[in-house]
Amino acid sequence: MYEGKASCMENPYIKPNTGKDGSTMDMIEKLSLAGIVPVIKVEDAADAVPLCKALCDGGLPVAEITFRSDAAEEAIRRVHEELPEVILGAGTVLTKDQVDRAVAAGATYIVSPGLNREIVRYCREKGVAIVPGCANPSDVEVALEEGLKTVKFFPAEALGGLPLIKAMAAPYGAVTFLPTGGITEKNINEYLSFPKIVACGGSWMVPADAVANKDWARIESLTRTAVNTMLGLELRHVGINSGDPETARKDAEMIAKLLGWPLDDRQNAVFVDDAFEVMKVPFRGKNGHIAIACNNIKRAKWHLERRGFVFDEDSVIMKDGKLRAIYLKDDIAGFAFHLLQK
Repeated sequence: MYEGKASCMENPYIKPNTGKDGSTMDMIEKLSLAGIVPVIKVEDAADAVPLCKALCDGGLPVAEITFRSDAAEEAIRRVHEELPEVILGAGTVLTKDQVDRAVAAGATYIVSPGLNREIVRYCREKGVAIVPGCANPSDVEVALEEGLKTVKFFPAEALGGLPLIKAMAAPYGAVTFLPTGGITEKNINEYLSFPKIVACGGSWMVPADAVANKDWARIESLTRTAVNTMLGLELRHVGINSGDPETARKDAEMIAKLLGWPLDDRQNAVFVDDAFEVMKVPFRGKNGHIAIACNNIKRAKWHLERRGFVFDEDSVIMKDGKLRAIYLKDDIAGFAFHLLQK
């Protein structure tokens, strides 16, 4: 069912980040589902909550607040207290003191621009998830020696972008990457299409002038556009419940004649090109079903749940061990809707 847009404070599908267990894998899974990690610099701690609320309302309950300003610690504290559902990280962490201050303020994970063994070990001793910056294979090998499997690739575009990540990933099969630096809505889907990339960090949805002008509406709009671009939701086909094989054939022929498109008669349905699936036997939905293609089903499902939609977990369709489709729990306008992996 659809329960309407849930605000950042009201959303029933996101559990507050309490009872942290310091599990890097759990945190990486959360970041992977979000897909985009807004990297923000807050000069005035008073801006942190309205800024992060704008991110939430735009579809991203995630923020990496960097220690590139003196307001970082207080900004993290305010967001943690007032928006506990935000997946909150501390970025540009360089010292043990900053680790302690960030965690005490409410950060659930640490991000560093480079790979400092001392900081990595300190975080791991404290059970705090850390994603250190890596720029070359030597860095990756150090990260592996320290027991890490996910690293930040920074600065991504300046170092060579996706081609370099692919080259580095080849000999390190267990390593995944969170690239940051030079990533925008123009290239994010190219990055996320590579399975070794769990999420991308970026700041294009929080331009400095919008923050300075406290233009939270603009940040919300830019964030919504970024999420929609990442998800890539698009109509793939319409399924029509014709009732029986003979009727299905006649209905499909009329649609094909109308549009001048080819027919493809299959076992359970007659397709008109790839746009219409005329069912020979009634299937889901009173009238039929509608397939919505997306770039990543797990990620799209997570984001749509944030919008208030509920999925039928028993409707999952797997192919070759991968999730290929899942239906909404309830129909809309007499049609069952399902996500379909592109």
